[in-house]
Amino acid sequence: MLGNKNSSEDNRPKREGQGHHAHDHTHTALDPVILTTQRGIWAIKWSFLGLFVTALLQVIVVLFSGSVALLADTIHNFGDAATSIPLWIAFAMARWKPSQKFTYGYGRVEDLAGVTIVLVILFSACITGYESINRLFHPQKVEYLWAVAAASVIGFLGNELVAMLRIKVGKEIGSAALIADGYHARVDGLTSLAVLVGATGVWLGYPLADPIVGLLISIAILRICWVSIKAVFTRFLDGVDHKVIYEITHTAKHTAGVHEVTEVRARWVGHRLHAEVNVAVSPEISVEEGHEIAKEVRHQLLHFLPHLSNATIHIDPANALGEKYHRIPEHIHDDLPPHSH
Repeated sequence: MLGNKNSSEDNRPKREGQGHHAHDHTHTALDPVILTTQRGIWAIKWSFLGLFVTALLQVIVVLFSGSVALLADTIHNFGDAATSIPLWIAFAMARWKPSQKFTYGYGRVEDLAGVTIVLVILFSACITGYESINRLFHPQKVEYLWAVAAASVIGFLGNELVAMLRIKVGKEIGSAALIADGYHARVDGLTSLAVLVGATGVWLGYPLADPIVGLLISIAILRICWVSIKAVFTRFLDGVDHKVIYEITHTAKHTAGVHEVTEVRARWVGHRLHAEVNVAVSPEISVEEGHEIAKEVRHQLLHFLPHLSNATIHIDPANALGEKYHRIPEHIHDDLPPHSH
């Protein structure tokens, strides 16, 4: 139970019903992966529909107006809608049960979907950049400026609504890919407003304003791509925020019976977190008592880290804490050269 050991050091606000035996529940009655993936799929469906309708409205205006800035924004919106498809597949596969071959389940597909999203963003930046540069050297008249302006506002509103939905649900379920896609949509909305600037420039007598804005949109997309690469590949390479490690260490250390926390490892598998923790206990207690402490550490971790799917707790005696005591010194066997483990 949190606070029983060095309770004065634990300034974390207690949540109702988190004391030991203060509540009656189980952490396995409802699989959190199922619940979160259902929520994620719901968000993806509606965001895909919103962006697809937005892009369709814009493409009609592109065909009549010839605006390359609006074309760039439309291509990007179609690409953004397309990124919903790999995410949808990933969330669907996350519901599959682990197998003997994939013992951690299929959550990593979500990370692969994140990589796909990054590639789609990069591809859309290349296409829009090419079209904008081509139009700089081969200018074309932009017509129906009022329709271009209206389409840019529609693009902004559609992207902002999708961004709010993706970011909100992404934070709820801990999905880096969905959050990244949400911020992607938000910046897309701002680039849609940039199309309005281009249309205004053409109306004021500066025809090159349209391709220049298209080029600026391409640069903005590249910046989004870079931000998304950092977020997605951090997860892909098992990177976690240092605050996650602190929360795990802090929670385990303030569980009754724990003397020290030595090694803490954590990784994201899709939008669910897995942790491994070494804790030291009194060497005088029984194996059964040590097991109960490990259960309570896991119990508290599942409470305080909402995205934690599972935690493996390793018990060390306080007089031999840390993995350095697990090393096997140099030895020889089976005609092998001297080695250690």
